[in-house]
Amino acid sequence: MSLDKESVRKSSKAGDITLNYYEAGDGPGLPLVMLHGGGPGASAWSNFGAALPGFAASYRTLLVDQPGFGDSDKPPVVGNYFRHSAGYLEAFLDELGLERVHLLGNSLGGGTAARFAIENPKRVGRLVLMGPGGLNLSVTSPDPTEGVKRLMEFGAAPSREAMRAFISVMVVNQDLVTDELVDERLADATKPGAREAMASMGASFWNPDTFEDGMVWRDAHKIRAHTLLTWGREDRVNPLDGAFVALKQIPKARLHVFPNCGHWAQIEAADEFRDLVLAFLDAHVERTRS
Repeated sequence: MSLDKESVRKSSKAGDITLNYYEAGDGPGLPLVMLHGGGPGASAWSNFGAALPGFAASYRTLLVDQPGFGDSDKPPVVGNYFRHSAGYLEAFLDELGLERVHLLGNSLGGGTAARFAIENPKRVGRLVLMGPGGLNLSVTSPDPTEGVKRLMEFGAAPSREAMRAFISVMVVNQDLVTDELVDERLADATKPGAREAMASMGASFWNPDTFEDGMVWRDAHKIRAHTLLTWGREDRVNPLDGAFVALKQIPKARLHVFPNCGHWAQIEAADEFRDLVLAFLDAHVERTRS
């Protein structure tokens, strides 16, 4: 089963901006909101479009283009990006009347989801984090990682070759690095406003006044939701050794590692990823809050 992109596309105000998103499904449990990663050309659809039918069969599922990405508005980042995006996510949920949701975030989206869960604990049912930014504290791997280096190289000199080099680091299975994917991501990464938005996002993690707020691992002990950490064993963006501080700090955390898998578990281990996450979400029992 597949879903036509345009048939599930929607948009909503979120404070002073408009966010693009994709929605399908109407399951009885809490809605599931998915937040994509932050590489060049990333968007909700590029990260999760292929996965949407499998999740929408059980849950009302919303794939959200974070501020600065996809077809969402691209305001300059104020403060650190994780807090910036989490604030707009709160406004987005308010606009849609969604008091409480499950959250799933990949990479940059994982950092946003974690920050949101820290600041809004009563609004998160269960939390799924895939190689999350901000929570990964690598103790043995080089910094910046290979994936981050490829991202910075593309930002400095965008080209088809630089995009292919970046995507090649995302996965173990190089058959997934197709010409079509490279061209789609390159087109999204170079459309009006995209490069400026990427630069603004990146600067928020290097600026001396804002970078420390991106160290979400410092606040990980405040996450109260049941949390599933997922990692590709061969992740070259946020390496596996970065998982262990979050696993130790988050009170209700568990870790699943996908073998022969890089940074895009939802693509490279699609079936296993879907089944694992659905089982985790299905175990949620909503309790009445006083």
